[in-house]
Amino acid sequence: MVFSSLVFLFVFLPITLLIYYLSPKKLKNVLLLILSLIFYAWGEPVYILLMLFSAVTDYIHGLLIAKFKGKYLSKIFLLSSLIINIGVLSFFKYADFFIENLNLLLGANLELLDLPLPIGISFYTFQTMSYTIDVYRGKVLPQKNPIALAMYICLFPQLIAGPIVRYESIEKELIHRRISLQQFADGVRLFVIGLGKKVLLANNVGILWNDIEGRSLSELTVVSSWLGILAFALQIYFDFSGYSDMARGLGKMFGFNFPVNFQYPYISKTITEFWRRWHMTLGGWFRDYVYIPLGGSREGKVKLYRNLFIVWGLTGFWHGASWNFIVWGLYFGILIALERAGLSTFLARFHPVVQHLYFIFFILIGWVLFVFEDLMAGFQYLNIMFGLSSNAIINEQTLYELYTNGVLFIVAIIAALPIMNLFKNRKVNSFISPFIYFAILILSIAFLVNASYNPFLYFRF
Repeated sequence: MVFSSLVFLFVFLPITLLIYYLSPKKLKNVLLLILSLIFYAWGEPVYILLMLFSAVTDYIHGLLIAKFKGKYLSKIFLLSSLIINIGVLSFFKYADFFIENLNLLLGANLELLDLPLPIGISFYTFQTMSYTIDVYRGKVLPQKNPIALAMYICLFPQLIAGPIVRYESIEKELIHRRISLQQFADGVRLFVIGLGKKVLLANNVGILWNDIEGRSLSELTVVSSWLGILAFALQIYFDFSGYSDMARGLGKMFGFNFPVNFQYPYISKTITEFWRRWHMTLGGWFRDYVYIPLGGSREGKVKLYRNLFIVWGLTGFWHGASWNFIVWGLYFGILIALERAGLSTFLARFHPVVQHLYFIFFILIGWVLFVFEDLMAGFQYLNIMFGLSSNAIINEQTLYELYTNGVLFIVAIIAALPIMNLFKNRKVNSFISPFIYFAILILSIAFLVNASYNPFLYFRF
C-alpha cells in the first residue's frame, strides 16, 4: 500500500477524520486536498507534481471549453485537454512498450526510459478526461473553484485504484455536502468489509497462487494449475472489490457517495453479464466515452463488432503496457461479440448451472491471459490445465494443497455470493452485525501485524 497498512489505520485516517470534522466548513475542502496530497506524496513524492499538473490543466481547459461553448474553439480546447491527458498517460505508462516493439520491428536499439509508473495515473487521468468531456457536452458546468476541482482529482480514498468517479456524480458534494451519523456508520461498515476482503481473503488465498505461480511449470499438475488460477480469480476479486469498498466507505465518512464498482460478478451466467458486474465504473466509462460515440450498436452489425473490438482492445491496453493485456481484452471482445451474435440466446435454453459452468470456464481462461505477462508462459500454463503436456494429473503435493486450502476456498466462494443479503431485513441482524464487524476488524488488524508487504493488485494499473 502507499502507506503501511497499520500507519494508515491508526495514524493517518484518525488524524484526517479529526482534522476534517473539527475544521470550519469553508476550510474542509482545502484541508482535505492537503491531506490527500500528503497521502499521495508518501508513496509518490515526485509524481505529486504530475497530478497537480493534470488538475491545473483541466481546470483551465474546463473554463475555456465552457467560455467558447458552441464555437469551434470549444472543440479545440477539448481536443487539447484530451491530447495532454492521453499524452501524459502514454508517456509514463506506454513509452517503453512502444520502444520495445519498435526495436523488435525495425531491429533498432533504442534505449528504454525505465520510468516508474505513477500510482493511480490510469484512474485519475480517466476522471479528468470525463470532466472536460462532460463540460463540452453540457452535462456539467465548469468548476470555478480550483480547490474543489483539485480535490475531486486528488481525493485520497479513490485516488489510487478507483472506483473511477465521474465529476457529474459528485459535482454537488464537492461544494455542498452533509453527513449524518447513519451515513458515517454505513461508511465504517463498508470500510471494514473491504478491509476484511483484502486482508482475510485476498491475501490468504493469494498465498496459494503465489506459491503455484512461483514454481517451474514442469512441477505443476493438471489439478494444481486449475487450483492456482481459481485462487488468483478469488484473490483479484477480493483484492480489488475490497479496495473499492474501502474507498466507498471512506467517501461516506467524508460526505461523498462514490459509485458501486462490483456487484457479485462471479454469479454471472455469461461474459457480458460479468462485465456489467465487474469494475463497473471502468466499463461505464468506455461505454459512454468510446463505445457510444463510435456509434455503439446503432449503425449495423459490422460497426457494432468493430466498436466492440476497439473498446475491448483499449480496455486490455488500459490495464497494462504488455501484449498479454491486449490479447486478454480482445479475448473478451470475441466472447462478447459471439454472445451478441446469438450465443447468449443459445445458452439461455440450458439450465442455469450449465450457463454458470460456461462462464466459469471462460473467465478462468481469461485470468490466465491476464496474469501471465509472458504470453508463451501463459499458453504453456493453459496446456497444463487442459492436459496437453506431460505433467501429471495430480500428486501428493496437490492433494495436500486441496486439504489445507479447502476451508479457505469454501469461505471465499461463499463470500463471493450475495448470501448475506438474505439477512439484511432481519431484526436479529441489528444485534449480531456489530459483533461481526468488530470481529472482522480485529482479525484484519491481527493479520496485518504479522503480514509481509501486500499491496493492492490494481496499484500497478
